[in-house]
Amino acid sequence: MTIAVFASFLLIGMPIGLILASAALTFILTSGNTVLLDSFALQMFNALNNFGLLAIPLFVLIGELMNGSGITQRLIRLASVFIGNLKGGLAYVNLLANMMVASILGSATAQIAMMTQVMVPEMERQGYRRDFSTAVTAFGGLLGPIIPPSIVFVVYAVLAQLAVRDMLVAGIIPGLILTSLFLGTIALLGRKFAYPQAKSLRWRDRLLALRDALPMLTIPAIIIGTIVGGFGSPTEAAALGAFCAALLGLFVTKTLKLSDMGAILLRTGINSALVLFLVAAAGVFSWVLVFGQVPQTVAAWIESVATTPVSFMLLVMLVLLLVGTIIDGIPALIMVVPILLPIATDVYGIDPVHFGVVVSVNLILGLLSPPVGIGLYVAANAANVSPISVIKVSLPFFLVTCVALVLLAVLPQLSLALL
Repeated sequence: MTIAVFASFLLIGMPIGLILASAALTFILTSGNTVLLDSFALQMFNALNNFGLLAIPLFVLIGELMNGSGITQRLIRLASVFIGNLKGGLAYVNLLANMMVASILGSATAQIAMMTQVMVPEMERQGYRRDFSTAVTAFGGLLGPIIPPSIVFVVYAVLAQLAVRDMLVAGIIPGLILTSLFLGTIALLGRKFAYPQAKSLRWRDRLLALRDALPMLTIPAIIIGTIVGGFGSPTEAAALGAFCAALLGLFVTKTLKLSDMGAILLRTGINSALVLFLVAAAGVFSWVLVFGQVPQTVAAWIESVATTPVSFMLLVMLVLLLVGTIIDGIPALIMVVPILLPIATDVYGIDPVHFGVVVSVNLILGLLSPPVGIGLYVAANAANVSPISVIKVSLPFFLVTCVALVLLAVLPQLSLALL
C-alpha cells in the first residue's frame, strides 16, 4: 500500500515532500503501528535540527543577490574576452562561465534555467546552432551541484552525519575533471563542425574586463577559501559570501537597491523552505523505512548480486541513473541515502565521503539523461527549442560524464585527495 500511494502521487505530480510524508503516514496506518504517530512531528523536527542546514538558505540568498547584481554578466564577459577568440570560443566561454557561476549558485536546475536565457541567444547570434548551444549550457549546469558551494552536498552531509566541509571540498577535483572533459569534447567536436571564431580583442579591452570582473571573483574566493582554509564553517562561509554579494551589488555594480532586498529575502525564504521541507519529510520517511526493515532487505539482495565494492558501485550507479531521470537530485538523494549508505559503509567498506560524491554526481546526471532527464527539458523550454534535438546533440557530453562517473567510482582518491 505504501508503494502504491508513493507511485500514484508521483504520477499525478504531487510535490515530492508531500509524497514522502504521505507515504510514511500510509505505512504507519496500514501496518497498525499507530503509536508511531506520536513521534511523527518529532521526527520531522529532528531532521531539521542540524546546524549544517543553515547553509542552504544562505547559499540560496547568494544566488538571488548575484542575479540582482549583474555579477553573472561580468563573469561571462571575463571568460569571453580571454578565450572567445578561439574556434568555438563562445562554447568554451559557456562552460567556464558555468563553472564560475557554479561556485556561487550550487543548484543545477536554477543554473540551467538562468544560463540558458543568458548564453543561448548570444551563441545563436554568433552563428551557433540553437540546440547545440542549449546542450552545452545544460551540461554546464551539471557543475552547479558539484563545485562548492553545493546544496546537494550539504544535504548529503546532514543525512550521512558528516562534516559539511569535507563534502564541499571533495567536490572540487570532480568538478574540475568534468569541466576539463567538457572542454575536450568541444575541442574534438570543433574538428568536425565549423564553429564560429570571434575576433581577438586588444589587451586593453581584456584588462578592462578583468578589472570589472575581479571584484566578483571575491565571492567564490571567500566561500572556498574560508572552507578549505579552515577559517570557518560552510555556514559561516556562506554568510560571508552573501554579505560580499550584497556589498558588490550595492556599491560596485550599483544595480542592487535596498528596496529590492524585501523581494530577494522573500524568494530566498520560499526556495529555502521548499528544500528544508523535503529534508523534514525525508527524515520521517527514512525513520519509517528503518522501522519496516527496508534497508536490511535491500542489503541482503544487493549482497547476493554484488560481491565486490566495485560491482556494488556500478550496480548503484545504474539504479541511481534511472532514479535521477524522474526525481530531482535532492529528493532522490533524501530517498536513497538512508537505504544505500549503511550498505556501502558497513558491508563494502566504502568511504562515506567518496560514496556521497559518486551518488550526488550520479543523481544530477540523471537530470540530463536521455530520454526523460528533466534538466534537458528545462533547458529546451527556456531556449524554446525541441527537446529531441537537444538530446541528440548532447550525447557526447552525456558519454564523457559517464566516463568521469566511472573514474570517480573506481578511484576514491579523486574525491578524497584534498581532505
